[in-house]
Amino acid sequence: MLNRRSFIKSSTLGLAATPLLQLPNLTTEKIPDQVTLLFQGDSITDAHRVRANYYPNNGQGMGNGYVFHIVTHLMGNYPKTSWQCYNRGISGNKVFQLMERWEDDCLQLNPNVLSVLIGVNDFWHTLTSSYEGTVRTYENDLKTLLTNTKKELPNLQLIIGEPFVAKGGTAVGDKSWVNTFPAYQEAARKVANELGAAFIPYQQIFDDALKLAPVSYWCPDGVHPSMAGAYLMAKGWIEAFEQLMK
Repeated sequence: MLNRRSFIKSSTLGLAATPLLQLPNLTTEKIPDQVTLLFQGDSITDAHRVRANYYPNNGQGMGNGYVFHIVTHLMGNYPKTSWQCYNRGISGNKVFQLMERWEDDCLQLNPNVLSVLIGVNDFWHTLTSSYEGTVRTYENDLKTLLTNTKKELPNLQLIIGEPFVAKGGTAVGDKSWVNTFPAYQEAARKVANELGAAFIPYQQIFDDALKLAPVSYWCPDGVHPSMAGAYLMAKGWIEAFEQLMK
């Protein structure tokens, strides 16, 4: 049986041997005083947010996923800034459904920074919901949506998250996830490059995380991250945002 001293010693050694996935702080001189930040996407961004609480910086309105981690980190670490943060992710959405609500859920908010994570349903629903869109549909819709948004908001800065799959998750056994889904990821990267957006390589982030703990820890169904997976996503987002500010 471990006594208290032995337990503390063994715990300390364990921590020393484990990489600490800390949320990074932004470089002080690069922190904008005022930013309107909008998160858009599907259920991964939605994360069970209370949609009636749509005001900026509302805790319940941020959901319980990666957006909440990001916003609490920014607000807690930089209290002298005036940031207006909105979450408008809606579960089940594909790109064309973002288009249908874009005036209300993006343009009228006039964001300085737009973060978009979309694409898993554009593929997944071809397997489960008789959706007939293709990777070309996804790429064209995403490029059209964001190009038109940049025309309306010429000073807008973009962050595009790579749609990802955590290999071995309970919902992703179909081989199409391995054979076809990477084309959607490449399409997202291509659009990001063409529009000068920061790109978050979420697939690599989760692939690396699976070397530390099993998929059940990070993202049990392979699509929707756990609390730990959401934390990883927030870390990747903040790193991308840092690059965008340079």
